[in-house]
Amino acid sequence: MNTLIAITGLGVLCLLFEILNFRKAIVTVSIIGLLAVLALTVSEFNSPMSYYNNMIVVSKFSTSFSSLFIVLTILLVALSHDFYEDHPTKISDFIAIKIFMLAGAVAMVSFGNLAMFFLGIEILSISLYVLAASDRLSLKSNEAGMKYFLMGSFASGIILFGICLIYGAMGTFDVAEITDWSRSAELPIWFPIGISLVTIGMLFKIAAVPFHFWAPDVYEGSPALTTATMSTLVKVVAVATLYKLLTAMNADLSDAFINIIIVISIASMTVGNIMALKQTNVKRMLAFSGISHAGFMLMTLMSISTSAGSLLYYASAYSLAGIAAFSVILYVCKNRNNEDIENFNGLGKNNPLMAAVLTASLLSMAGIPIFAGFFAKMILFNQVIEAGYLVVVIAAVINSIISVGYYFKLILAMYNKEPNEAVAKTPFVFYAVAVVAIVLNIVLGLFPSTVLDLLG
Repeated sequence: MNTLIAITGLGVLCLLFEILNFRKAIVTVSIIGLLAVLALTVSEFNSPMSYYNNMIVVSKFSTSFSSLFIVLTILLVALSHDFYEDHPTKISDFIAIKIFMLAGAVAMVSFGNLAMFFLGIEILSISLYVLAASDRLSLKSNEAGMKYFLMGSFASGIILFGICLIYGAMGTFDVAEITDWSRSAELPIWFPIGISLVTIGMLFKIAAVPFHFWAPDVYEGSPALTTATMSTLVKVVAVATLYKLLTAMNADLSDAFINIIIVISIASMTVGNIMALKQTNVKRMLAFSGISHAGFMLMTLMSISTSAGSLLYYASAYSLAGIAAFSVILYVCKNRNNEDIENFNGLGKNNPLMAAVLTASLLSMAGIPIFAGFFAKMILFNQVIEAGYLVVVIAAVINSIISVGYYFKLILAMYNKEPNEAVAKTPFVFYAVAVVAIVLNIVLGLFPSTVLDLLG
């Protein structure tokens, strides 16, 4: 609760900075404020509490994921100064929206009441609709904002209908009471229907197959920093929330439900990877890559009672690699009209450090050792095999091999092709965020127990 109040206060402070004309200090103050919020969140790790009649529940799960979200937001806010330098009067709006979006993300993993969960998802979604369409003069950005708004609204409607059915079955929005009553023998049929509808709505937010059609267009059309936010922060928020919903409401995952999750997981991995192979636009390629990673993260639902730690570890590894990759993409494609792979030709000669960071982040996503992505997949595969779903692991291993194909297409362009032109000087902050993100990823790979033991 203290975390939510502090984040909201920081967002309001950003808006006040605009009024007081302190724009130059806004990024620095926001990062310092978020670091203070991170310290506050970590301090609550061993003191579970509930607030306002169980509306918000602070637990190890919520504090661990909230800390990850805050770290990701710090890195995204740090990139904002140079990304929005052509729109200096709007920077406070964009940063405030990102911070309010973080408040929605924290609410989504800290809810103890379905009303609070829906409030969190709406705060997150509305912020993203604005950010997706924030480049007003770009037709692609307008199209991305409209598509995302329409698809997101439908998904929110489906979630709301599911919550209504759960309320009709249980007579309460309180998750603790729903958990107790869901253990009774006789449950109305609309309780599992409600759970299914909420799950479908969340699969839209995660962009899992077959609810993924909006993702490539929205990722490609949105401003690059918004795409980075969607593919890292928003995706892991949605997966963590779905995991918490299914565990918190004691949804007895029947064999039929698990079989559907298996099909969606394998389909997401396969469709995402195969479609990524033929992409020439890097943002679009990473959109399909994100769809395949959503399939990997859904594997945690097959051993739901024991996989909270591995979900946190996979989400951390994936999102840190994603932010490192997008830091390089923002630098390379700055002042260009597209994000085609050709823009990366010869980056290894022009800027060896940025090329090395992008290579490392792609190798982590592909699951190559020393990077956290490899250990995340290994731990996940081990748990799924123990749960008795060997077929899913075989499909996941095959898909990991396929993913190497399109990741290496970008790596080969950086090191084997001749540079297009001399590149501009790299802003220090792009270096800093890229290096910090990939170093954190490598540290997680070398010391996986630091994260796994938090929710072990």
